[in-house]
Amino acid sequence: MKKVFPDAKAALAGVVKDGMTIMAGGFGLCGIPDTLIEAIRDSGAKDLTFISNNAGVDGAGLGILLETKQIRKMISSYVGENKLFAEQYLSGQLELEFNPQGTLAERIRAGGAGIPAFFTKTGVGTLIAEGKEEREFDGERYIMERGLFADISIVHAWKGDTEGNLVYRKTARNFNPMMASASRMTIAQVEHLVPAGEIDPDQIHTPGIFVKRIVHVANPVKRIEQRTVRKRETA
Repeated sequence: MKKVFPDAKAALAGVVKDGMTIMAGGFGLCGIPDTLIEAIRDSGAKDLTFISNNAGVDGAGLGILLETKQIRKMISSYVGENKLFAEQYLSGQLELEFNPQGTLAERIRAGGAGIPAFFTKTGVGTLIAEGKEEREFDGERYIMERGLFADISIVHAWKGDTEGNLVYRKTARNFNPMMASASRMTIAQVEHLVPAGEIDPDQIHTPGIFVKRIVHVANPVKRIEQRTVRKRETA
């Protein structure tokens, strides 16, 4: 089966529909599948639920889907960099399911592993615990969290081969690998696309069996969320 598609629009053709649940990998603006996000915007699909660590920023990442009001609900752990997100949430236009970051990561990992639910101490006695089952284990209180599984996952990889084996680089390894295993279809944008067999099997983070479609995105724009630098020292 041919997995490589000529562009993001072609890779998403016949896949993205109204009302879908989509996982989007990355951490902040690092390792986000921005080209695939732009293609989802251009598809016009609406009433989408996105599972993502954050909601991008104004004008970038998932922020561009907030501009077009294509997102109905976010399942996230951090949304503090997006003013439009705050405006839509506070005005009731956008639903939000907040998660502690580690809980979100484990919910996704559990979904990919076929685990429907698990118990965690994180959030016990807080708003996070409201409406959730609570149990005691070894004298400690735990709350139950459900695993997460999506219709599609969109991920960004530093390197991939034509069979869909993926390698992520540094911070981009946050959320991308676990999301790649937690949906019915994973679509990857890849910076460096190589022939099958060229990647050392010991270096593969996501095996190709999880990846159904690939698009080569060479030299993507890599934005810095908050640039912090020291003042230049005078000679």
